[in-house]
Order: sequence, then structure tokens, then C-alpha cells
Amino acid sequence: MRLAPQPSAQPLRLVVLLLLAAAVSTSPVLSTGCPDRCVCDDQLVVQCAGQHLTTFPVNLPLATRQLIISNNRIVELPPLALNYLSDLVYLDCSNNSLTEISESTFGNLRKLAYLDLSFNTLIRIEDRTFGPLASLVMLRMTDNPGLSEIHQDAFVENAALQVLDVSRNNLTAVNITSLIALPTLRSVGLSGNPWSCECDNEDLCLWVHLEGFKFQGFISCSYIVGLQLRTLCHQTLGSWDYLFFVVIGFVIFAAVPPVNFQDCHEVQLDCGPTESV
Repeated sequence: MRLAPQPSAQPLRLVVLLLLAAAVSTSPVLSTGCPDRCVCDDQLVVQCAGQHLTTFPVNLPLATRQLIISNNRIVELPPLALNYLSDLVYLDCSNNSLTEISESTFGNLRKLAYLDLSFNTLIRIEDRTFGPLASLVMLRMTDNPGLSEIHQDAFVENAALQVLDVSRNNLTAVNITSLIALPTLRSVGLSGNPWSCECDNEDLCLWVHLEGFKFQGFISCSYIVGLQLRTLCHQTLGSWDYLFFVVIGFVIFAAVPPVNFQDCHEVQLDCGPTESV
């Protein structure tokens, strides 16, 4: 008895390969074409400004170096699409409708040096949002009227950051711990925010007072000298403060020899009242 011939696996492999090829050619991430309503040049610049886009452009060339999507109505930066652009060095997202960004948004953009998030609707900047951006030199994040909070560790890993502009937002206070530790930071824009001149901002005011050359424009409480504000905020001394004064007093007392009132009279020094004989 002859067995019926088994169907060859070769046609199935061909079908699979054709399906994969079709998927790659239409994928918004892997395509090497140019997005609709955008212009791509041979310098790897993709210009999509002012095209009434509501979503992040698809069909971006993988080798894109500069991406300009300003003046649109984009509401989200999708991490999956954006992080395929590992050669991106310049990203302008200004004047859109972005409401949220996170660490995953920029997870693979290790070469990005310039980022503009101005004129959006951001509300809060989370912990280590810009952490993956190891090469970030300039960050503009102005004119987000709802932006009222920046996490103290948002910039902790941005050692290359030189220019930071958070002007004209809704910031009332900011923790500067990670900012003052940045080795190359040389310019900070803070103007146009409703800064609170309270103890929450004593470190900020002191920083502005001591390193005013870094700050562009002014902040509303910049006239308050940081040292004066620090004094006002620490009128009640803590236990360590009292201990410090005790130690200092003991050191001074031990170092100064006792006063001989007879010697004072002989050299006519004013050592205070003495008993009359």
C-alpha cells in the first residue's frame, strides 16, 4: 500500500516570508520611508512642523538625526515608535498638546542633545523622566501653564546638561538637589513662575543669590537674600544647633586665659566695673 505524499513545507515557508515582508513594509516603526505631510532631506532631517498632525508621524527613517514636529496637535509621544530613532540628536516637540512624558518615553535616545517641550500641556515631571538622555545638553520646557511639579530627581542623571529653561510655567517651588550637582549646568531660566517666597524655596533663593550668573531673567523672590531667608526659616534652634553653640563656647572659654583685674588697672584697660576699696 502506497502512502499518500505528505504536503511539502516549502510553500508554507514562502507564505510566511511573504507575510513578514508585507508587515515590515507597512510597519510605522520599521519603514525607511518618509511620513505623510513631512519633508525628509538627505541630511537626515525630518520636518513635520505645522501640518495639523494629531498623532506622532509614522514611516520615519530609522537614521533620522533631527525631527521637528512643532506646531501640531500631537497628544502623545509613543515610546515604541520614538525609541527606534536611536540616532536622534535633535527633537522639537514645541507647541503641541502633550500632557504626559516619562522615563520610558525617551528610553533609547542616548544621543539626544536638544529637546524642546515648550508650549504644551504638561502637568508633572516624574522621577528620572530624562534619565536615559545621557547626552542631553539643552532642555526647553517653557510655557506649560499647568506644569506645577518637577520631581527632585528628574535631572539626576543628566550630567551633560548645560541649559535648562522652565520659564513661564506654574511652578511655586522646586527642589534643586539634583540641579546643583550637575557639573556642566551654566544657564537656568526660571522667570514667569508664581514662585513662593517661603521656606520651601530657601535653597533656591540662596542658589540664585550665590550663583546669579547662571540665571536668565529673574524669579519673583530673587530680591530676598538667601541668607536672610534661611535665618527667617530657622528661628527655632534644633538640638544640634544648641550642641554646636555649647562646643564653641567651651573651646573659646578654654582658649582665653583668666583676666587679672590688677593687670587691667595697671595698663588702663576697660575690663568692666570693679569694687571700690
